[in-house]
Amino acid sequence: MKIYAISDLHLSFSSNKPMDIFGVEWENHDLKIRENWMSCVKPDDIVIIPGDISWGLKQQAAEEDFRWIHSLPGTKLLFKGNHDLWWTTSRKLNALYDDMIFLQNSYFAAGDIAVCGTRGWELPQSSAEWTEHDEKIYQRELGRLRMSLEAAKRDGMKRIIAAMHYPPVEKRYKKTGFTDILEEFGAEQVVYGHLHGENAHRNAFSGLCRGIRYRLVSCDYLNFLPVFIAEAGQTEEEKNE
Repeated sequence: MKIYAISDLHLSFSSNKPMDIFGVEWENHDLKIRENWMSCVKPDDIVIIPGDISWGLKQQAAEEDFRWIHSLPGTKLLFKGNHDLWWTTSRKLNALYDDMIFLQNSYFAAGDIAVCGTRGWELPQSSAEWTEHDEKIYQRELGRLRMSLEAAKRDGMKRIIAAMHYPPVEKRYKKTGFTDILEEFGAEQVVYGHLHGENAHRNAFSGLCRGIRYRLVSCDYLNFLPVFIAEAGQTEEEKNE
């Protein structure tokens, strides 16, 4: 079982929000994603999608985008992004499709790998005008990340991949509240999105930091090709079956 990641699909089949206004590389980006996805992802594989999935403001407006994702092979693990205003409750969303898992405050066991995560938030170190409201959201997201990781550890999961929408780390600031928690729980990799355009990509951090590999997986950064993250092995229970 292979695990891939691609973030910021920004689908708009119902909401009619063309993405090519952000650059020619976004022209017909849904066709590029589909073609690339079909070329590498198999039905038994996992694809992590760390947020900004649909421009729909409500669930009904996002349903055509959901059907498009559902039509692609693999099990999709979806995390909330800052533009996913349609996101209601995980319980309601998880009743839609068996192959689309909406994650919040929990984790998904992909063989011997726990996929954990949360949306995240801006970092206080890089914000010129940090407000009380920002601090409240930041602390809430730290708590949600911890809750997800604790659930995995409680169930005996030893390998952890984390997904976040906002960058948990930057080139200038490689120690944050998020990195502290990720290191505490021994995450091996972290994938994140949110950043678009050449300038943002240039300033993003991708690489090893204190034993954890961080990867920017925004779809325009990946040239709309899901990136291979890891190969999941069997759990001890599966080996003994």
